[in-house]
Amino acid sequence: MAHARKQLPVFPGAGELRYRGFKGQVDYEILGEPAALRFGPARLRGSIITTPEIAADAFREGEGVLTLENGATFRLTMLGHTSGSDKAYFEMRV
Repeated sequence: MAHARKQLPVFPGAGELRYRGFKGQVDYEILGEPAALRFGPARLRGSIITTPEIAADAFREGEGVLTLENGATFRLTMLGHTSGSDKAYFEMRV
């Protein structure tokens, strides 16, 4: 019998992405509650939605900082991007 996996809530929004050579507005979707994230090994996953060029550059850079609508700031590690796509996937931590 298959185990039912708990579905995490999706938190969409708009925020500011920063990485070396770029600072600008992006949309994001985070799986899980960002306010519940604390210092330590715990991470949440999500994606940024922007132009294909910025998404590709963010992925190539590998790391960045995302400031959410409420002013909370999180470090990002980029996990994936498909060439030509407007999305880049990340893990975020405090």
